[in-house]
Amino acid sequence: MFAFLFGYLCGAIPFGLVLTRLAGTSDLRAIGSGNIGATNVLRTGRKDLAALTLLLDLLKGTIAVLTVAHFAPGTPMLAAALGAFLGHLFPVWIGFRGGKGVATFLGCLLAAAWPAGLAFAIVWLAVAFLTRYSSAAALAASALTPIVLAAMGQTGAAVTFGLMAILLWAKHRANIARLAAGTEPRIGKR
Repeated sequence: MFAFLFGYLCGAIPFGLVLTRLAGTSDLRAIGSGNIGATNVLRTGRKDLAALTLLLDLLKGTIAVLTVAHFAPGTPMLAAALGAFLGHLFPVWIGFRGGKGVATFLGCLLAAAWPAGLAFAIVWLAVAFLTRYSSAAALAASALTPIVLAAMGQTGAAVTFGLMAILLWAKHRANIARLAAGTEPRIGKR
């Protein structure tokens, strides 16, 4: 329980919102998708803030998992990963309305099983390069993750990240509808 709670509190830090407020831009939740993640920060026109948001959202997952793994290796590490991911999706500090969790998902994955994290990053980059859709890249990479983890013999991680992938897809349901309709904004569009 402590591992999950620690992960949740790490994941609930809304870095995108904090950084854009400190920079004096408009309320991040009032533009684009209304989410607090790096893709929406990019829509403010601040590539530097988007990159920093991406890094910090990734690191909050990584730090949560590695910290718990240091003190209690094994299953508690996966509880911390799930907690960090849920914290980003549903942060208590801003009314449980968070981001879609892609960077935090990757950060947790890199800490829990870095080869699977590398596979995620490669798939994300390839799909993003080919389609210019951040959402399509995230959906493809997250769907592949449980398969890669299962192939690595990490059944517990495959189940945990499979659940996280389902939640990630659920958070992307509007994106999926726009992709199907051909109206999803491409990377770099405001």
